[in-house]
Amino acid sequence: MEIELRLAQRVKAARLAKGWSQEELADRAGLHRTFISQIERAVKISTIRTVDRISRALEVKNGDLLD
Repeated sequence: MEIELRLAQRVKAARLAKGWSQEELADRAGLHRTFISQIERAVKISTIRTVDRISRALEVKNGDLLD
């Protein structure tokens, strides 16, 4: 599976596990809601910096979103 698809699935799963909307995650990560949506649909390729911001907001390790 492509890394973008793994990231998309894992971000969405972690967000839903916390009961958060895309807007909630975006606010906590300092990103725009539409950017979170694009990541979850594997439309946007994320930098490691963005992955780090999202993983910190979700309180998971970067690797948990990429492995």
